Amino acid sequence: MKSGEHGLRDHLRLLAPMFGLIAAVWALRWIMALASTPPGLVRMMSVSVAGAVAVLVAVVMIHFKRFGGYTSVVVSAFLLVLWEEILIVAAILCTMVTGIENLYTVPEFGFGESYLHHIAGHVTYGLGVEGIFAAGMGCVLLWVLRRLVPIKDLTRSGRHVILHDSGSVKRSGE
Repeated sequence: MKSGEHGLRDHLRLLAPMFGLIAAVWALRWIMALASTPPGLVRMMSVSVAGAVAVLVAVVMIHFKRFGGYTSVVVSAFLLVLWEEILIVAAILCTMVTGIENLYTVPEFGFGESYLHHIAGHVTYGLGVEGIFAAGMGCVLLWVLRRLVPIKDLTRSGRHVILHDSGSVKRSGE
């Protein structure tokens, strides 16, 4: 599958650190809840905030590495939101299988719904609405970056630009 000039593998390679960030926040939040950390501190470790930060970092990387355009931003935003929702659904499934409540299934986050309704909410609303907002936020940031730091200014600086699809490094102007 290609979106723009890059395939899915290229996107996954670019986003690997952001996937790690989201997974680390997800695990840390779960561990903090198990360790009876004060609820206010646990709430500060938000998977949704980590996902939003990951999208912003991905857009900055897409711009400065000249990885692609708006299509790459939308694909990256969707992949990051998908990863976020997969992790949360995995935690809910863990409770369904083991019968042991965890942070992601307590009533204040599940809105009193059954586990299957909670999963359905993440798969539909979580992916749909959060994916659209993440893609929109990313596209606006890319537009701002392109106005404030145009690509032509990056090529004049003489810095190295990494082309992900070929794996080679070229000096601008070659």
